[in-house]
Amino acid sequence: MKQSRTGRHPGVSNKHDGIAAAAQALAAGDALTALKRVALRDDPPALALRGIAMAQLGDLDRARDLLRRAARGLGADPLARARCRLAAAEIALVTRDLGGLEQALGTARSALAAQDDRANAAHAAALQARLLLLTGRLDQAEAVLGTLDTAALPPASRPGCWLVAAGIAMRRIRAGDARAALDRAARAAQQTGIAALAAEVAQARAAFEAPAARLIESGRETLLDLAGVEALIGADMLLVDACRNLLRGDGTLVPLAGRPVLMALLRALAEAWPGDVARETLLARAFRARHADESHRARLRVEIGRLRGQLSPLAGISATGRGFVLEPRGARRIAVLAPPVEGDHAGLLALLADGEAWSSSALALALAVSPRSVQRALAELRRAGRVEWFGHGRARRWIARSVPGFPTSLLLPAPVPMR
Repeated sequence: MKQSRTGRHPGVSNKHDGIAAAAQALAAGDALTALKRVALRDDPPALALRGIAMAQLGDLDRARDLLRRAARGLGADPLARARCRLAAAEIALVTRDLGGLEQALGTARSALAAQDDRANAAHAAALQARLLLLTGRLDQAEAVLGTLDTAALPPASRPGCWLVAAGIAMRRIRAGDARAALDRAARAAQQTGIAALAAEVAQARAAFEAPAARLIESGRETLLDLAGVEALIGADMLLVDACRNLLRGDGTLVPLAGRPVLMALLRALAEAWPGDVARETLLARAFRARHADESHRARLRVEIGRLRGQLSPLAGISATGRGFVLEPRGARRIAVLAPPVEGDHAGLLALLADGEAWSSSALALALAVSPRSVQRALAELRRAGRVEWFGHGRARRWIARSVPGFPTSLLLPAPVPMR
């Protein structure tokens, strides 16, 4: 067969041209055009591009299979194999298959950096930051963003990078930083012209602008956005934060996340302040005791004593004729910051509110609890008709049927500083 003037076989030139055109189409978010270029080819580069295209179209099982076949066929090409591993890791992140994902992303990032693929190495770093945010490791996520080569990021990856920065700011209750990051994400998405990215940014902005918490003070309730929560935390008052399970005041935090009985007692006392709370009410709130006997009252005295010890820097608790009353140090207000919608397993539902399908092991990892605890919670939510599952065995995934009210970033995983 006649060769081209460059000395290359014409079929070889067409093959490389097709790969380049498909890659360019994928970078622009046009998966269908990319598939037209490589749909009938089974060489490893074409399989890899077909896998990425199927991932963009939402067929993630098919995408995983194509990427595995591509990686096997690439032989000793370290750069191509690293790119396939990165694409597979991104699919694992989207499908919430978090086991071993941190190591996979780190390995892919190192391999890409060693091959001087700055764009994909930067993309791997952005995915690492997204994973760390998802599992509540905000300091580590921020550190990764700080070392990320943003100039090398592909345009389609930049909105996601700014969304991670916005997510960190929202969970740290920094409304101004979150708004600025969302604005930058919106501009970056608009520059790509990819509608899916613009929709993702719009969804994040809607979550930011939705009510983040309720303020309960002197028997009145008020919905607050994130900026309102930030202003409240800086006010001169004692704030019982029922979203993070701690008491805030004078720059001091008293964490009660592992003390549900103490947290229930504190919240009941704070909601009634400046009045007192009857012993029977406290028993019902803290122990769910319908018919209190002497053993319940003795336990209440013990738990009130423990709560006094925890609150001593900020407040005291005094007995009254019918119960107990909270007494702040100094003339300060007391209020409660509560989620917009409450119920059992609110944190779990807040994670599922992102619309993705989660495995129970990934939920346990994100919430830092045992897999068995998550499985029991999911079973209860399923009986209540609030979640459903598909798949079997290790492939089982859980989704929320609906999340009433306003899912809030204050319920998502985040570190709670010690006192």
